[in-house]
Amino acid sequence: MPLALWALAISAYAIGTTEFVIVGLLPTVAADLAVSLPAAGLIVSVYALGVTFGAPVLTALAGRLPRKALLLGLMGLFVAGNLAAGLSPTYEALLVARVLSAFAHGVFFSVGAIIAADLVAPDRRASAIAMMFSGLTIALVTGVPLGTWIGQHFGWRATFLAVALLGVVGAAGIALLLPRNIATKPAAGLWDQAKVLAQPRLLLAFAITALGYGGTFVAFTFLSPILQDITGFGEGAVSLILVLYGLAIAVGNVVGGRMANRNPIVTLAWLFGLQALVLLAFAFTAPFQVPALVTLAGMGALAFANVPGLQLYVVQLAQRHAPGAVDVASALNIAAFNLGIAIGAWAGGQVVASALGLGATPWVGSIFVAGALGLTLVSGALDRRAA
Repeated sequence: MPLALWALAISAYAIGTTEFVIVGLLPTVAADLAVSLPAAGLIVSVYALGVTFGAPVLTALAGRLPRKALLLGLMGLFVAGNLAAGLSPTYEALLVARVLSAFAHGVFFSVGAIIAADLVAPDRRASAIAMMFSGLTIALVTGVPLGTWIGQHFGWRATFLAVALLGVVGAAGIALLLPRNIATKPAAGLWDQAKVLAQPRLLLAFAITALGYGGTFVAFTFLSPILQDITGFGEGAVSLILVLYGLAIAVGNVVGGRMANRNPIVTLAWLFGLQALVLLAFAFTAPFQVPALVTLAGMGALAFANVPGLQLYVVQLAQRHAPGAVDVASALNIAAFNLGIAIGAWAGGQVVASALGLGATPWVGSIFVAGALGLTLVSGALDRRAA
């Protein structure tokens, strides 16, 4: 694999860390900025919305810019956003800084996947894209727990400053290792994206993605306060538990990908069913430390096990219903993942603020996933009817 792929993977690692590390820091941020937990949860939602709506628009607008210059500009925006977050004096300033980082996030992965594929021979393109995206998985296993530890010991602002430094390393790698002569392929315009959204079957698939992936974030967004206030773990234990959660995610992603290769819609139905049950179980096991950890490992594995199947299924549907816009459909499904995060985090905040309280977030999340299961069964029935 070319060295340039390592630069892309390091940048992806930094971006993945900044997206999810806020979960481990939520109580710290809320206490320092004197806001409620639901308000702190909006920091997750705002970032995800920035990716959801910023990526398609900015990718279309930047379609004709030189690829290397575009990536360097995106990493510059990413570093600026994290520096602004690390220096934020108020809650409102932090929200604005997160949106800046989110804009860089969405376009980077949209453009970076195409560049990664172009850096290698045609028969190695999938592996090259997987290598770039491995930065996200590794961030969940190591970056998020380490960032949480830094935030707990040196303040949450130190975490964002450390991520900004990671972004500088990624940008330096891109500047030094990425070739200048990368072909510029115009990105899909807004009209092309709108035509994909007019396809009912693809809209159904995007809804499955948003509910199925976002359901976990109803509880995951508030995982740190759940572990401290309900399960009874100390603040220092949270970063170690996040390592367990990250390892479960990595295993689940690999296993889910292998399961979905043959028949993604059947695999998704099983995974959503199990995921809904595990989330429901977590509502009852959360007060007990050992059962909570076992349930949490299952929750992590199942939360990301559906990602390969969801992406593959959207591509298959696009090949049948929008054959000229498969890439656009794939990119919009990435937006649907982030829309799910935004909705899940917001809904979790509403639950925490209500009479139901923090302990209800897992079973409310299971309702979201059960909704995804129902839509999956509907979509599978439509596939069989068409066949």
